[in-house]
Amino acid sequence: MNSNSFKIKGMSVTITSALLALSANDFNLLYISIVYFSLFVFWGLDAYYLSQEKGYRALYDKVRSKEGKTDFSLKLDPSNIKGENSWNKTLLNKTILPLYLIQGLIALALILFFKYKLSQ
Repeated sequence: MNSNSFKIKGMSVTITSALLALSANDFNLLYISIVYFSLFVFWGLDAYYLSQEKGYRALYDKVRSKEGKTDFSLKLDPSNIKGENSWNKTLLNKTILPLYLIQGLIALALILFFKYKLSQ
């Protein structure tokens, strides 16, 4: 799951860069909307995979500390994905939020620059 998160971050940066490069030639609202839509989608997917990874770590800790008969099921129950491991909390995680926030701010700055440049 960690590699999925890494790949999602890479795809997000690549797609955002490509769409901003396309919008540099002609200011098109479609490119801008796709940039922000893709940022939100990748941010949500990244948070989902990190939430699942945290849930499996919690499951591992629960099984590791249990004595007696052990259930080897890898099914996550809702108790493993609550609180700090929830998707909502993971969206604001320090490993996820800065990347997507910086991408959004850079995209906004470039969009404003392109709009100003083309209006002159």
